[in-house]
Amino acid sequence: MVKIKIDSVTLDGELTVPQKAVGVVIFAHGSGSSRLSPRNKFVAEVLQKEGIGTLLFDLLTEREDEIYETRFDINLLTDRLIATTKWLQQSQVGNLKIGYFGASTGAAAALNAAAELKSEISAVVSRGGRPDLAWGSLAKVAAPTLLIVGGEDDAVIELNEKAFEKIRAEKKLEIIPGTTHLFEEPGALEKVAYLAANWFKHHLGSK
Repeated sequence: MVKIKIDSVTLDGELTVPQKAVGVVIFAHGSGSSRLSPRNKFVAEVLQKEGIGTLLFDLLTEREDEIYETRFDINLLTDRLIATTKWLQQSQVGNLKIGYFGASTGAAAALNAAAELKSEISAVVSRGGRPDLAWGSLAKVAAPTLLIVGGEDDAVIELNEKAFEKIRAEKKLEIIPGTTHLFEEPGALEKVAYLAANWFKHHLGSK
């Protein structure tokens, strides 16, 4: 457990870094979720087994998360993610490459932050994300970006396809057939974790 102090708030996080890790992935969860998200924890555990460090943390305090509008304050979420990235860079693992894994609204924050931090972020993965909420930042993202969407998540597929066209960095769009927004179908989340692990290993592990 780590405590991340940002301005007047303290955010709770869980930092896990395997020996000889090739990098660290910061997770930005979606609205109404937290660092305890079972889906993100599952993906994080797979990344750890592949030699990738993970930082799961709460973008909002408990009190802030009770306010519906705050959950969708992308600018606030982006600022928190950037501040957390700076905190990680000052930590004992600050020499490792950094990636972002964003879900839902957290994906928009990840893309915004990646656009601002540019070369400081080595890779981005979006799971069922809302990249359209980062529309103005997409062309500025320099990090290789993987968008993963469920094949039955029609509205989000369309949003991701439009965002994909806007991104100028190395990019890939993966649509997993037969899966819905939360990837609850058998094997769906395993597929997400596999795709994310391969993307991060390639881009965090490269020189």
